[in-house]
Amino acid sequence: MKIDSYNQPHPNDSAQGYPVCFHCGELCATTDIIVGDKHFCCKGCRTVYELLDANDLCNYYTLDRAPGVSPQEFGADKRFGYLDDAEVQKQLLDFNDGRTAKATFFIPEMHCAACIWLLENLYTLNPAVTQSKVNFLKKELTVTWHIIDSPLRELVTLLASIGYEPRINLQDLERQAEDTSNKSLYYKIGIAGFAFGNIMLLSFPEYLSSGGAVDPWLRKMFGYIILILALPVMIYSASEYWQSAWKGLRKGIVNMDVPISLGIFTLFIRSTYEILTQSGAGFFDSMTGLVFLLLIGKIFQKKTYDTLSFDRNYKAYFPVSVTRLTGGEEISTPVGNLHPKDRILIRNHELVPADAVLIRGSGNIDYSFVTGESDPVKKAIGDEIFAGGRQVGGAIELEVVREVSQSYLTRLWNNDTFTQHSKNSMVTLANQVSKYFTAVVIFLAFVAGLYWLPDQHLALKAFTAVLIVACPCALALSTPFALGSALRIFGRRKFFLRNTEIAETLAQIDTVVFDKTGTLTRPGQARIRFTGEQLDAHQQVW
Repeated sequence: MKIDSYNQPHPNDSAQGYPVCFHCGELCATTDIIVGDKHFCCKGCRTVYELLDANDLCNYYTLDRAPGVSPQEFGADKRFGYLDDAEVQKQLLDFNDGRTAKATFFIPEMHCAACIWLLENLYTLNPAVTQSKVNFLKKELTVTWHIIDSPLRELVTLLASIGYEPRINLQDLERQAEDTSNKSLYYKIGIAGFAFGNIMLLSFPEYLSSGGAVDPWLRKMFGYIILILALPVMIYSASEYWQSAWKGLRKGIVNMDVPISLGIFTLFIRSTYEILTQSGAGFFDSMTGLVFLLLIGKIFQKKTYDTLSFDRNYKAYFPVSVTRLTGGEEISTPVGNLHPKDRILIRNHELVPADAVLIRGSGNIDYSFVTGESDPVKKAIGDEIFAGGRQVGGAIELEVVREVSQSYLTRLWNNDTFTQHSKNSMVTLANQVSKYFTAVVIFLAFVAGLYWLPDQHLALKAFTAVLIVACPCALALSTPFALGSALRIFGRRKFFLRNTEIAETLAQIDTVVFDKTGTLTRPGQARIRFTGEQLDAHQQVW
């Protein structure tokens, strides 16, 4: 033990007559837990220090003053037993070939440079770890390790033992569907960007030549190659716009994607016609570039939205597993496997995952997550406790009466009253404009075509030119960037919007009314100030 090598003035100071914990900086209620001249508030902090000291990682304490976090229970933590389940591992791991695995964990306790240093030196504590990288802004830790030597449960238990327990919830198990959606968008951007760059490269002879300077055979060959490159962009990269426009038209709605799709389709048809008939070079460079930039705007908005991570469902708050009591034995069980009549153990500050009846113990349930009321509700034996409540106090034993999917909270969250609002939300300015814009563009295109009709070739060019030039790409690009920037600005000021459409709705608001239900994050710092006209007695009663 290298006890005297890392003396820090701050952790050995005292406050209010009590020494300060060398590891986490909290006041020590007892002076019995000492290693050398260092005091610790609990056995957990002492164990973490001894673990770091034994692995020559006490430089951790030189990067910040008392940087550690007081850990929870140690050893063979039964709470992580669910991580041995192959199906759970399949959903949580980013990669697993049986020997090497990769996973990304959300670490809420990460707060300083010392945390980053320790987590990125995880390989010293567990030789099976080959790489660990920290994304401090997102509080994420990405670990690559030999899972054949160290199971997932062992890795998570290690993180918990040093005070950095990952937060794993039900929504993490559904992350793959979202990741697949993101990957699909990246693939579309990659294909569009590849085609855009190469089509411009192959079009250089046309850009730099005049008249018949380019060899006809080369012009024809390059034209066919460009057409082949443009096909995946038309069919795959722009598929979201086709689908959105078609769905809108089927419902009798002309959304922003209708004129965009019309412009892209016209670009493709006219360019294909010109290349096949050798009557021109086409506009495939413009078409692929347009799709590429539109997708860039889409990914920007999505990234902004994901960074705020506000539009979550109840599964983002529910644990993956719960302690089930079977024959007096405590077994960690995925909450999805809970059935009526199962007995579960809920400890202090743990969430009740399913509607249940109190069997043993004194219930003191905080329903602020469900109702917004922060005062705990007393529950006696035989009382029903709804899912979403958090026990504040000693451990209690419950008997499940409904599965998680049938709980009161789940039915409340999925109520049509809430889903209808998102489905029938305000039509945005862009979609309102596009309805009239599309009608005007088509009208002008027909007028131009009819005007030049004596010359059929020229009439076709005029008709398609109007549709191409009038494609509302500027509006389509500006919308995601403007709304994305608005979300970022609001987010930096701790003001979160449920979706981007609300940013436009805010412009119409002239009165804000707060009801009595709600929980202030810092009630002690809140100051209420009224600005406006005083209400008379009649208005106050109303």
